[in-house]
Amino acid sequence: MPAPKPGVASLYDVVGIGNALVDVISHADDGFIARHELAKGSMTLVDTDRALYLYQALGTAIEMSGGSAANTVTGVASFGGRAAYIGKVSDDELGRVFGHDMRAVGVQFRPGAAVEDTPTGRCIIVVTPDAERTMNTYLGVSSLLCPPDIDLPTVAAGKVLYMEGYLFDRPHAKAAFRLAAATAHEHHRQVSLTLSDSFCVDRHRDDFRSLVADEVDILFGNSDELMSLYQVNTFDEAVQAVQKDCDLAVITVGPEGCYIVQRDAVLTAPAEDVKEVLDTTGAGDLFAAGFLFGYTRDYPLHHCAKLGAIAAAEVISHVGPRPLVELKSLLP
Repeated sequence: MPAPKPGVASLYDVVGIGNALVDVISHADDGFIARHELAKGSMTLVDTDRALYLYQALGTAIEMSGGSAANTVTGVASFGGRAAYIGKVSDDELGRVFGHDMRAVGVQFRPGAAVEDTPTGRCIIVVTPDAERTMNTYLGVSSLLCPPDIDLPTVAAGKVLYMEGYLFDRPHAKAAFRLAAATAHEHHRQVSLTLSDSFCVDRHRDDFRSLVADEVDILFGNSDELMSLYQVNTFDEAVQAVQKDCDLAVITVGPEGCYIVQRDAVLTAPAEDVKEVLDTTGAGDLFAAGFLFGYTRDYPLHHCAKLGAIAAAEVISHVGPRPLVELKSLLP
């Protein structure tokens, strides 16, 4: 890892940038699904009117901060690390829920400027008696992140900047990513990116390829995402391609563990055993949390991967994308 720039303290281990969403979770029967014409078991993007309508229709619900990069930085904090998060919320009820939740787990929250008449983003999750999760996601103001929303001193003070690919849909968000990455490098920090999912890669392949080659020091993803990024038919071809672009790529392969890809070497690390997998939501987010917690402490790469596997195993053993125990209690 490059040495920090003289005179600039590393206040944070990881600074995350992503879609600031609130998970709104409610239990309902199949009749609710039918009445509101929801696509059971699927994730659907919805507009403002639909999001507000469903939010009102739910009745009693649990509200908690969510989003991919937010899950990762809360995981870092759960291990005992120092984390900060940059994301855009509005000055509304759910925006306040998001900020309170992040600060309550020890993450410093740097919200961007609110946008009038655009509510805080939310993922409305309806859990039916058969344990199916039906999700309707409204990105809201989170997707409007732009360069002025990036708190540059916070980026400069983090050992590793962590950005989620989900946020990469709008030109202003792309400009914000580039600004954050340039600021991190200017202060001798490292830049990491998670590819988020294969559909995200398909939408932004050229931009992602450019970003990985020009700005990214540490790439996170799974085997399908990496193969999609380079449009190759085999995982080996994808590994060879990313070796040319990136100093370090950490690619998960499900229950088989992960590959740690360096310019001149490829290591493998196993997954942790799990008695029963109940929900894989957040597995990649928490794997990145464990890996980065170890990485910012200069642990050997195979040990970083073990911490990632421990965090992922904890989160897939229950429903929900956040750990139910303090991850530092699971440290070997």
